[in-house]
Amino acid sequence: MFKNHPKGLIPAALSNMGERFGYYIMNAVLVLFLCSKFGLNEETSTLIYSFFYAGIYVLSLVGGYIADKTCNYKGTIISGLLVMTMGYVVLAVPILATSENTSWLLTLTCVALFLIAFGNGLFKGNLQAIVGQLYDNPKYSSQRDSGFQIFYVFINIGGVVAPFVAPLLRSWWLNANEMTYNASFPAMCHEYLSLTDSMNEENMSNLYALATQVGYQTGHDIQSFCTQYLDVFNTGIHYSFIASVAAMLLSLAIFIFTKNGLPNPARKEETVASTYTPEEKAAMAKEIKQRMYALFAVLGIAIFFWFSFHQNGTSMSLFARDFVDTTTIAPEIWQAVNPFFVIILTPVIILLFSSLSRRGKEISTPRKIGIGMGLAGVAYLFMTLYSMYMGYPSGTEFRALPEAVKATMISGPWVLIVYYFFMTVAELFISPLGLSFVSKVAPKHMQGLCQGLWLGATAVGNLLLWIGPLIYNKAPIEVAWGVFLAVCVISMGIMFGMVKWLERVTK
Repeated sequence: MFKNHPKGLIPAALSNMGERFGYYIMNAVLVLFLCSKFGLNEETSTLIYSFFYAGIYVLSLVGGYIADKTCNYKGTIISGLLVMTMGYVVLAVPILATSENTSWLLTLTCVALFLIAFGNGLFKGNLQAIVGQLYDNPKYSSQRDSGFQIFYVFINIGGVVAPFVAPLLRSWWLNANEMTYNASFPAMCHEYLSLTDSMNEENMSNLYALATQVGYQTGHDIQSFCTQYLDVFNTGIHYSFIASVAAMLLSLAIFIFTKNGLPNPARKEETVASTYTPEEKAAMAKEIKQRMYALFAVLGIAIFFWFSFHQNGTSMSLFARDFVDTTTIAPEIWQAVNPFFVIILTPVIILLFSSLSRRGKEISTPRKIGIGMGLAGVAYLFMTLYSMYMGYPSGTEFRALPEAVKATMISGPWVLIVYYFFMTVAELFISPLGLSFVSKVAPKHMQGLCQGLWLGATAVGNLLLWIGPLIYNKAPIEVAWGVFLAVCVISMGIMFGMVKWLERVTK
């Protein structure tokens, strides 16, 4: 799989792998952590999640601009890793949220999230620009798509491990304090602590039943137990961010020790630009204009893919918590299914594309992206039909049902596995190939900025993530899945409508 690829690919991929480890811990726990830590409702938590993830990608434009202007891609990448580390250090400090400190503690948490987003903006797009530069060498140019797919595999190795970290540390800390894990109990604790004597009888009965299951001893003060449980539960999550700090430092060490073997896109362009004649520059300007039009067309499709795909951290996390049996598998762990599929399916996809190429039936990158949108639609078609078959109500209505009724409606884990399988195959047709497409069409002196534009499209999609949980909680959940199905199908149609033009422009 690594044959005919430049030597710098693996060091660059390893540098990114540690950063992705921290990212996937955050992706797995953020919404549920904000709910359990501060008692926020799901709409507010997912709104913060949306702005955080949009910030990661919007700030990639800033990071790309800084690197292009300073001609210092590697220094910008190092700065990004250091800033991200600072953000994770802040999150790793366990402080109990109370009515007296919630305002400043939530503000501090958001500041930490900003540091992570800003550091990621300095790091992510610029490293991708360097990887793209590796394949500007004619010796490796034909391997560009597969090179980015290999790069993507390393990203997801960290993603397979990371979602297990927070649940393991949280369960370890709960067990150390003679408590056990229950996904629903933190929300009930917050409800009781805010209402106390005003809580209705049915909810009080459910509270005592769950409290007994997780370690409460009859006759003790239930209010003190709820406070203690929230403290222990969230402290375990805080400890997982220590692992993120270690991963950042590992990425930093790998990059510093291997950076001399990696190219600097801006500096290479400066030596080449001086050889162009005025006529050549005019022809290049026209070609660049056409290529930028093509780039923005693909970015428009990418917005709607990421809007649908990143529901894995919002409405799909809520679905895993509410409608899937999590007695043996915590809802956060399901975030590992997607990167696991990326790792095992990427070689299959590479072999498929290589086989088609050898037979003279090579699929262009724009056409692959269109196919990917169709596959994402298949994932949501499955979720829509399954939810209709099960007669699932809205998330809000489901959580209000008696425990005995909810138990009869719980799904097996296979539902999430099917969803993530189709969504992952779609991702492999879009995300790494989108990075490859950007690196191919981007002007050499704008590599960082154009990679930032790809990530900026992801940001716009992330700004819309709150829509999923909103529909999930307000209408029968097949309505939410149906919305994403429609988005994917329409995007696929538009992409296929542009394929011939895109293929002509990017030859």
